[in-house]
Amino acid sequence: MKLTFGKALGLSILMCGMFSTSTIVNAQDKALDLENMNTSLKPGEDFYNFANGGWMKKAEIPADRGRWGSFDELRERNEKATLRVLNSAAESGKLAKGSDQEKAVFMYESGMDSATIEKLGYSPIQPYLDEVDEIKSLDDLQEVLEELHASSTSVFFGMGVYQDLKDSKTQSLYLGYAGLGLPNKDFYTKDDSASVAKREQYVQHIENMMRKIGVKKQAQQIFDLENALAEFNKTPVEARDPRTQYNPMTVAELQGKCNTINWAEYLEEINVPAETIIVNHPIYFEKLDSILTETKIKTIKNYLKWHIVHEAAPYLSAEFVNESFDFYGKKMRGLEANRPRWKRVLGTTNSTLGFALGQLYVESEFPAEAKEKAEKMVNNIKEAFAVRIKNLDWMSEDTKAKALNKLSSFTVKIGYPDKWETYENLEIKKGEYFQNIVNSSIYETKKNFAEFGKPVDKSKWGMTPQTVNAYYNPLYNEIVFPAAILQPPFYNYKADEAVNYGGIGAVIGHEISHGFDDQGRRFDSKGEMKDWWTKEDGETFQGKAQMVIDQYNGYYPLEELHINGELTLGENIADIGGVAVAYDGLQRYLSLQKEKPGMIDGFTPEQRFFLSWATIWRTKSREEALRNQIMTDPHSPGQYRATGPLSDFDPFYEAFQIKEGDKMYVAPEKRAKVW
Repeated sequence: MKLTFGKALGLSILMCGMFSTSTIVNAQDKALDLENMNTSLKPGEDFYNFANGGWMKKAEIPADRGRWGSFDELRERNEKATLRVLNSAAESGKLAKGSDQEKAVFMYESGMDSATIEKLGYSPIQPYLDEVDEIKSLDDLQEVLEELHASSTSVFFGMGVYQDLKDSKTQSLYLGYAGLGLPNKDFYTKDDSASVAKREQYVQHIENMMRKIGVKKQAQQIFDLENALAEFNKTPVEARDPRTQYNPMTVAELQGKCNTINWAEYLEEINVPAETIIVNHPIYFEKLDSILTETKIKTIKNYLKWHIVHEAAPYLSAEFVNESFDFYGKKMRGLEANRPRWKRVLGTTNSTLGFALGQLYVESEFPAEAKEKAEKMVNNIKEAFAVRIKNLDWMSEDTKAKALNKLSSFTVKIGYPDKWETYENLEIKKGEYFQNIVNSSIYETKKNFAEFGKPVDKSKWGMTPQTVNAYYNPLYNEIVFPAAILQPPFYNYKADEAVNYGGIGAVIGHEISHGFDDQGRRFDSKGEMKDWWTKEDGETFQGKAQMVIDQYNGYYPLEELHINGELTLGENIADIGGVAVAYDGLQRYLSLQKEKPGMIDGFTPEQRFFLSWATIWRTKSREEALRNQIMTDPHSPGQYRATGPLSDFDPFYEAFQIKEGDKMYVAPEKRAKVW
């Protein structure tokens, strides 16, 4: 996963097994589970099912999931572990009064108090609806927007303070578009039958939800307003280029483009004394004026009400939860059932008080030895990546030197923060679930705005320790691996290193590669957006990236819908690079061993490496969930992550003796190689 300005991308890896230097492995400690494979197939014909055929045959997608795979299996186990830790803390009687951990317990308990929530109905949002009713003209709009934005209701636009893309020491104010109920612009503009049907279902969903708060027959007008806003959003592909999102403007310049909002007054209200604002898409704000002035006040008010109830629905009574799930769960993702209440509430607790819960999680679930061995693996793979840079035949020495400097400047964070984030000014009470969520939103908004003008704190984490994921942050030039992804079976510090390198090693290689993908390469060693490439090297990179685009454009997960090679480019480059550099890391590791590990279950270390990689991406998806992923997610579906990078990698062909004529075979000149 890569954390970038305005974007977060997911990644999950699974590995299992017990390391052994002999050919004998205890049944319960197998490096690879042969029952999950289909060894009747030839690796060169169908490697994905060779590695995963047994699992694919017996695995079933749970009713509350759109897909099911290795990541989801670990997430399921991790949720249970996190709940166990939380309940243990609540029952211990040792939590200090007013402590962050007590607040986490109160948040969870308030969300599980369904009786109180049912009695309240939608009364928790009534004050916001009443404020909207008081709007008589556009002059009254701003005050309501200020309050809705503070409570994280996304309407028309949003602001946030982040590290300046071109000055790593400065915290700047960013302004971006917001306020759509569908995932992105494509859902409003594509004219295929599936997209048209989704829009019709969405309008009906708006109508159903609005009727519950006493508003009827306004859904089409609300949708039309969203559609007008969406026209001036960027497509998911356009939004990937950080250069186009960096448009500094003075407050006066912004006022000249969008006069409906008094920007100086807005900044005064949020207590951010910014003279310059970085605007992500200026044309949107140029058009926002005319959209607002040409739209009836009644429609604007109903649009605001829709977004209030839409964003509050998961935290209100069952009729709102169920209607929200019916569209966003069933129709958008093909789910058969909503997630159990405890999982939904635990997710809310993680998102609001995640680091308080994280401290409890680390104490219970993360051994120090796992962190130490993971650090050694990271260093080994970094060294392997440096060798790959030095050996590139297409890059000049000048660009190589800067690439190596960037790589050596990487910050590595493993397990959990050295300094824990705290919540001392956040008020959480028993029995007030919705208000607790509002309090958390206001708290986080104020905390973010208070960072304006302060030094950049690069010790901060973008994920909690209990998150099953990893990421690269180009602004901090860092790779981060939370504790939850560094545990069995994804990472077993006692296990066969070939399997570990094919699993967590490839995650590490993936995140390192993000620093040099089509987005990451735009940032230097300090995390500043600068072009440090020679013109010729940049052009060569673009040519190699186009090969990756073309490769993935040729994959059709659904008969009529192919992977978007441009949208998934960064993740695909990171997958291809991650496999290659993790394999190099494994070879470095093996070269240092006095006794070489032999065959396990009939597979060499190299074969186990590639099988581990394929295993971690085993996935079954519902059609609607898969369609939604292809349209919104910068990651390719699991099957293509499992096999796409391998088809580009020469050692894979050697490990399984894949030859011309095999279905997995790709001619050498067509194999995409970037790093």
